[in-house]
Amino acid sequence: MKLFGIPLPGMSSLIIWGILWEIVGRLEVSFFVPPLTAVVTTLFEVIGSPAFQKALYETAYAFCSGVFFAIVIGIPTGILMGKNRLIDELLLPWVNIFLSAPLTALVPVLMVLFGFGMKSIIITTTLFAIWIIILNARAGVMQINRSLLDMAKSFGASPWAAFSKVYFWAALPEILGGVRIGVIRAVKGVIIGQLLISIVGFGALFELYANNFLMEHFWAVLVVLFALAFTISELLAYLERRVSYYAAKR
Repeated sequence: MKLFGIPLPGMSSLIIWGILWEIVGRLEVSFFVPPLTAVVTTLFEVIGSPAFQKALYETAYAFCSGVFFAIVIGIPTGILMGKNRLIDELLLPWVNIFLSAPLTALVPVLMVLFGFGMKSIIITTTLFAIWIIILNARAGVMQINRSLLDMAKSFGASPWAAFSKVYFWAALPEILGGVRIGVIRAVKGVIIGQLLISIVGFGALFELYANNFLMEHFWAVLVVLFALAFTISELLAYLERRVSYYAAKR
């Protein structure tokens, strides 16, 4: 980032936005935007509370479970779609439909089918994340150099060996890109699930603080959520850069 031609250190944009946030909060433009310093002070108070720790555990459990199922189901499905034309023609329209459809509208259906508990929240999180993972894995497989596949076939590789030693590794850059975007979508999915299906976790805290106009507490929890999502996204982006040479070798 540069300002008037002067290079600024990393994260400078966050500092600038933080200063603007503090100014807007001090000017009391809206009760909804308290000063950043007040939010940070409240953050340290909230983090140590049993209610926050319970909410963090419930949210982390639903999020990790949903992402796990999205990855375990999404990557093999995408690879199969990329290597088999029949499977691709059968599944691709549905994947595109669910990717572009407003998944929030499906939440009442999930509540009827699976109840109001953690199971429905996990399924909602999985549905938000899985479709982009499938599409990216499919795209990665379709870009694999044909010579790699011919080599595996000539050496008599079994379907599992071809999947685990050729398809997965050759498509890894796109797979990681899909997982990174899927994780970001999963954050939205888990919060929507906790707000609409069962008021637990961070969703319960958002509901409690918003209804009681505790904006410092509301923003403190939101900052934690954003920080966690950003950290996970950056870790996956780092892994993408580490394996980017696979794309050139293909």
